[in-house]
Amino acid sequence: MTVNAKANDLWEVVVVGGGPAGMMAAGRAAELGRNVLLLEKNPTLGNKLLLTGGGRCNLTNFVPEIDAMLAHFHGNERFLYSAFAQFGAQDTLDFFHRFGMATKEEAEGRVFPLSNKAQSVLDVLSRYLREGQVEVWSSANVTGLSVVAGTRRIDIRFGGGKKIQARSCIVATGGTACPQTGSSGEGLRWLKEFGHTVIASKEALAPVALKDQWVSQLAGVTLKDIKMTVFQNGQKRGAQRGDLLFTHFGVSGPMILNMSKEIGEWRHGGEVVIALDLFPQLDHGALKQELQALLVGESNRKLRNSISRLVPSALVVAILELAQLDGEMPSHSVRREDRIKTIELMKAIPLHVEGLLGAESAAYSSGGVVPGEVNFKTMQSRLVSNIHLVGDLLDVDRPSGGYSLQLCWTTGFVAGSHI
Repeated sequence: MTVNAKANDLWEVVVVGGGPAGMMAAGRAAELGRNVLLLEKNPTLGNKLLLTGGGRCNLTNFVPEIDAMLAHFHGNERFLYSAFAQFGAQDTLDFFHRFGMATKEEAEGRVFPLSNKAQSVLDVLSRYLREGQVEVWSSANVTGLSVVAGTRRIDIRFGGGKKIQARSCIVATGGTACPQTGSSGEGLRWLKEFGHTVIASKEALAPVALKDQWVSQLAGVTLKDIKMTVFQNGQKRGAQRGDLLFTHFGVSGPMILNMSKEIGEWRHGGEVVIALDLFPQLDHGALKQELQALLVGESNRKLRNSISRLVPSALVVAILELAQLDGEMPSHSVRREDRIKTIELMKAIPLHVEGLLGAESAAYSSGGVVPGEVNFKTMQSRLVSNIHLVGDLLDVDRPSGGYSLQLCWTTGFVAGSHI
């Protein structure tokens, strides 16, 4: 339904933003008997949700213990505890199972719909809204919010001078990641006008673009359980172990995404190089013995064929080019210094960082309203009591792996429960 605002329309609850947190908040408020209007700027709901997890939707990470879950939220435990005590990972699974959506748990606790389709998640939320008789206005371009003078009501303004009023308003407009889905940061501007402290948005959980041209030849190649060490101006700044995905522009995958914010910041201080250790379980000596045994055992095979027994074939070409070795030579012709060079590369393939991809590729944007200005027991603004804040509007950092959507489910549920 499109906007049909009439002057002085008064709604009990208006939710601005039809993303995951907004839909959860609207559905929960309606479930408790509230009269709810959901405003979505796009023609349809859930545009960003359908992109999550590569279209599969990593809807949570199964960490049922609150303390263990909050340890992933980078110093915001004291703010988030009361919210996650009301609705955590197990509650999320119970919610989706209640609507008949089967789920499956994959590596590192990541939970996906059994269908492998984000549409399944959206279908559940859409049904939640229908069952609660939430009225949805699509293509609703909200231009601003303000407190009506002499009252506690909130004015919600649209283009063309139209406006409605709400007794309570849940702002769920998201940050600035994926602006192509409608996340342009307007909600943060409105909240700043109310006096909230807003930390400037930056892309977080973003793929990393590289200067190395050879990387484009490896697009689609995934390396499992490797280690990456990040250097700035030759000094070690951080390290992680996990999976990495090569793309046509650089690298992505959970390990890269989880360090992307820091990598972006380190770039401002000098050259950043990522070193990939393909065999973190082996030291140089052990890897030397393994390679030597392989070359001796296959002495008449071509070098590139022998090395492909250790690393993905697509990566063999890059290693040989970096080592300046002829892959066509027989393995018995490899000199000692060339073996050492090859081992050094397998333990530290250098990737030269160009920068982070923009907001359109980021999983979420860091920054937002500082947590201290929000009551996480209710998600109410501490400055305007009948405004609630949810999801990516909050300055809460988290890793990849379902934690972003869990923050949406949790804060949306809590806001809808206390509106």
